Amino acid sequence: MDRSSETLDSIREINLSYIMLAQRMLREDKAVGMFRLGLSSELADLLAGLSLAQIVKLASSDQLLCFFRFNDHAMLSALTHTSRHAEVASTHAAILLAGQPAEQFA
Repeated sequence: MDRSSETLDSIREINLSYIMLAQRMLREDKAVGMFRLGLSSELADLLAGLSLAQIVKLASSDQLLCFFRFNDHAMLSALTHTSRHAEVASTHAAILLAGQPAEQFA
């Protein structure tokens, strides 16, 4: 198996894991799942309602379905540097992410 094929297989595995995790989070507590995933209510409803066949089809894409939410260098840098206040790092991350808009349908 060549590197390109291994990379595509890895992307598909990540996609499947991400969709299944997203569904579980949304079904357990929609509001918390939407916040943690950065999703709009409409997108959350769509993801939560996917059938197994739809999940497999969507996961088979060669494009990553999840995205890296920390797209600001200063934000990522602040969260990754060792701090004297490490106990508040997760709270800080939640506050920063709360300020980002939820993903919407285009």
